[in-house]
Amino acid sequence: MTSSRLLLALLCCALGATLATGCANKPPADSAGRMASPAALAALSPGLKEGIALYDNGDYNGAIRRLGAADVASAPKAVQLEALKYAAFSYCVTSRQTLCRQQFDKALKLDASFDLEPGEHGHPLWGPVFVKAKKSR
Repeated sequence: MTSSRLLLALLCCALGATLATGCANKPPADSAGRMASPAALAALSPGLKEGIALYDNGDYNGAIRRLGAADVASAPKAVQLEALKYAAFSYCVTSRQTLCRQQFDKALKLDASFDLEPGEHGHPLWGPVFVKAKKSR
């Protein structure tokens, strides 16, 4: 094996190891004390997990019902915030902007530091609704 090929192979191995350990070291919570991962939150609440699954499968009305159920509403604050966010998304994608805004307002009332993930901010349906809700606080 030539030295350049050996160097390339070593660099690829080092990059792979770095990427693998970087993912494994993800912090369990953000600076506001909320769990960083929706999957970790869903583990705390079967209702949240079911609601997110309904959302992911395009059953937005089912997601709204499940995410608004009593077991989710009485769950820890981080779970409630995630449920309100997905309910807002569900309302926005079904053209119910007022109800979408109300979910964001509830989330911000529950936690004034509530925010969307960086990739969620620019969404054309709920991004502008969230910005208006955040600015009105």
